[in-house]
Amino acid sequence: MKASHKLVVPGVDSMLNQFKEEIASEFGVKLGGQTSSYENGSVGGEITRRLVQHAQSKVTDSNHQ
Repeated sequence: MKASHKLVVPGVDSMLNQFKEEIASEFGVKLGGQTSSYENGSVGGEITRRLVQHAQSKVTDSNHQ
């Protein structure tokens, strides 16, 4: 089944792929079909956690200016 997620920012897909590879490397996970759903999911979860953390810091920074 192909994912149907649409990116809001055009051209961000290469940045997200690089981010995914960096996190997978940090976790020692080789992404792909031979990797468990848990390991692949841990990378996706970490991406989400970091993006939310980044957005929260941006909102906090803009509120203090």
